[in-house]
Amino acid sequence: MRNRFYIGEVKYKGEILPGEQPAIMERELFDAVQQKLTDQWSHRNHAKTKSDHLLTGLLYDDAGHRMIPTHATKAGIRYRYYASLPHLKGESKTVSVGSVSRIPATDIEGIIVKSVNEHLVAHHGQSSSSSAHADDRDVIAEQVVRIDVHKDRLIVRLKSAGTEETHSTDGQLLSIPWQKPPSRKSRQILIPLGVPRNEVRPTRIERRARLVNAIARGRGWLDEIVSGSAINIEQIATRQKCSVRQVNMTISLAFLAPNLVKAAVEGRLPRGIGVERLRDAPAEWSRQFETLGLNPQ
Repeated sequence: MRNRFYIGEVKYKGEILPGEQPAIMERELFDAVQQKLTDQWSHRNHAKTKSDHLLTGLLYDDAGHRMIPTHATKAGIRYRYYASLPHLKGESKTVSVGSVSRIPATDIEGIIVKSVNEHLVAHHGQSSSSSAHADDRDVIAEQVVRIDVHKDRLIVRLKSAGTEETHSTDGQLLSIPWQKPPSRKSRQILIPLGVPRNEVRPTRIERRARLVNAIARGRGWLDEIVSGSAINIEQIATRQKCSVRQVNMTISLAFLAPNLVKAAVEGRLPRGIGVERLRDAPAEWSRQFETLGLNPQ
């Protein structure tokens, strides 16, 4: 229904050009259909975004600013967040802001739902089972007026019993111990010896994914040799259509120090340390850090 072929046009390299075929639909009708489709698409996306975020309209940072649903997409994966309004508007340097600028949506939603359900069980004997997202949404809508996010706790204001009143000063308060999740920037990157911290950048996402996949492959091939499911290295090389040396080098990644593997998975290796640098590392874990010029962790 988006095809411009019906009105005698073609799309080529981003341009709309007159086609050789005659139009079989009036332009006014085609344009009306396009507008209808666009309106439906916008409505679906708005509804989806709204339904995805369980705490929309309830969250505030500890400076009193509303925390708005937002998301980021990395490597094709969509991550949901709640972000303080000044942070979203880029005003964090010009206005008084709270101690928490952004929090992962899934984490805080899970904590709030669990805590509210436990409160209901303890004080009212209501069941805390909530197997569906819709049930969680009902619990939040029926019980919660406002949530204030502090760096060490969440303050949940509940509705007054037996009333639909939603005034922010009414109802019981729940204080939930909580710690602000460390941001990606605050994760401690392994620092090369003699290099200032502010000059170190983490490994790029593509190289990190390649390294983690290679480590997993090496461990899998090592398991085959140890378990006897593969007779020898040559058999794996033949199956994978690669050289024996390549198999050996990949298996060597299975002997990396656990802290190096953990840093690789978390994206904390400094830029420049990838598959090639980590292959055929010394067997002694402390020497691996020394060879790479990294501070031991």
